[in-house]
Amino acid sequence: MKNARFSSLGVLLVLPLGLLLFLFISCTGGDTPEMQAMKTELKQIQDERAMIAKNLAAFDTLDYTVFSNQQWSRFHESHAQDIKVYWPDGRMTEGLEVHIEDLKALFVHAPDTRIKEHPIRIGSGKYTAVTGVFEGTFTKPMPIGNGEFIQPTGKAFKMPMATIGVWENGVMTAEHLFWDNQTYMKQIGLAK
Repeated sequence: MKNARFSSLGVLLVLPLGLLLFLFISCTGGDTPEMQAMKTELKQIQDERAMIAKNLAAFDTLDYTVFSNQQWSRFHESHAQDIKVYWPDGRMTEGLEVHIEDLKALFVHAPDTRIKEHPIRIGSGKYTAVTGVFEGTFTKPMPIGNGEFIQPTGKAFKMPMATIGVWENGVMTAEHLFWDNQTYMKQIGLAK
């Protein structure tokens, strides 16, 4: 009789455990094609978000450290050698060395030029967009060609700017720069 009770008790324990094990295996084993597709899509989204976060972090370093401190030898960390740069005045330049020379010119008359904040930072796929605060002081003569200069006014500028970057393999292949040149000229005392 003792064995009969044990058998009944064993069956009562084993059956629910077996049923639970069966349900667990059927729920977790053998993903459906739909489940696999969802997992693949989730992985792609996670990878894209990680890439965007990395590109935005590179953008912060570019503006806050590399650009603001004129560390020209580090521009290759965020810019392709054949980068295309679209400037606020409508021109387009091509090549990292040309871009660096253009940026150096911003510091000739305003050596304290800097970007130290990005109030808005967004990204989607291979694109990033940031707004920033572009600031400095017109304290040195500004070359205007033919050996002529505009003497410094000592006036500061502080204005919004935006940059849209197109990224491939961790560097920008295109950079679109936006700021208001008229506001810039007014703030440094060269326009009304």
